[in-house]
Amino acid sequence: MSRSPRESAAALRRRALALLARREHSRAELAARLAPEAASPAALAALLDELERGGLLSDERYAEVRARRLARKYGAARIREDLRAKGVPAPIVERFAAGDELARARAILARRYRGQAATREERARRARFLLGRGFSRETVRRALALAAEETD
Repeated sequence: MSRSPRESAAALRRRALALLARREHSRAELAARLAPEAASPAALAALLDELERGGLLSDERYAEVRARRLARKYGAARIREDLRAKGVPAPIVERFAAGDELARARAILARRYRGQAATREERARRARFLLGRGFSRETVRRALALAAEETD
């Protein structure tokens, strides 16, 4: 028992709306999730265009929400990488990955480490931690220097 094209389009739309009701998705991410169920690539593209026109699907809104959530733990490089992997266009990625990276690095350091880095090894450990989180070398250097100044 096969579905008519009209029934499959309605089922695809219901599936898309159910996914979007749970959380924001990028266009590319939603397309990848719906592709196996779509009758054709053209039908999927038409549905995604319709959702964008209706304001239900937005790469900008997705990037803003995702970047805000990732900014609590990661630096700009890691946020850029994540947004690109989710299929967000480059101009949107750059707009939302930017921000006060130094303030984020200092906040993460303060949450993770309570006291001052007493040794060179401890300072290097903190630097590696921030670098692994996607902060630039310059930001890491400045954040560690400011942390040392605060305790003096």
